[in-house]
Amino acid sequence: MTKAWFGLWMVLACMQVWAQALPLPPLVQPDGAINPAWRFVGFPRQHTELPPTRFEAGSADGVAGVQVLTASSYGTLVQDTRGLAPARLQWRWRLDQPLSGGKANADILTKAGDDAALKVCVMFDHALDRVPFVERTVLRLARSASGESLPAATVCYVWDSTHPALTQGANPYTRRVRFISLQGRGAPLARWVPESRDVAQDFIDLFADELPQGPATPRDAAPAVTRVLIGADSDNTASTSRGWVADVRWAADSR
Repeated sequence: MTKAWFGLWMVLACMQVWAQALPLPPLVQPDGAINPAWRFVGFPRQHTELPPTRFEAGSADGVAGVQVLTASSYGTLVQDTRGLAPARLQWRWRLDQPLSGGKANADILTKAGDDAALKVCVMFDHALDRVPFVERTVLRLARSASGESLPAATVCYVWDSTHPALTQGANPYTRRVRFISLQGRGAPLARWVPESRDVAQDFIDLFADELPQGPATPRDAAPAVTRVLIGADSDNTASTSRGWVADVRWAADSR
């Protein structure tokens, strides 16, 4: 192999690695502590009085994971990544106590009830020129006010005890966040549930109105992933909840 061909091969190899999002570090380290690679992000700095959601490493029924506890609070654990989503995002979660005891009923379709006892979200580097003008302007202002590089598109998978499973919609505060409730009303509590999602296809389905119209959109039309997060919030309803998340990982296989 000549030097020129070898150099080209190296470039192509690097591009292939870049094309897929980096592996996600484990949530829990071998010593039983939360992996510091997952950083805590709370509400924007102008709302620092809002209590943070608590994340505690532990185990439930022999499964090591992160316990997520809310009490009129908000918070996420975020992993920064970059690249096109592999075939599937997989994780396990369980809800021990749904949102309860608050001043309002939880309802992710309304502003007053917009809380989630558990969520796993994926943020995308969606092109700003595909975002409607008014929303694009609001997003730029929000980025400036929050000090965070807020994404133009986020897909959230939520555990919701109010609506039926597979309810889909946009966050009532911003259409930059759209969700699917994988577990819904009547889902069993205190039991680990495995999930496996094609996040690129979910992005295409949820943000179809901001993608070119025509024949079926290919899966690789989804933009790069920038972050994966887990979290929970109960600030709108002033309620409490308790759940777990474990084994969040990218999987190249189709299952």
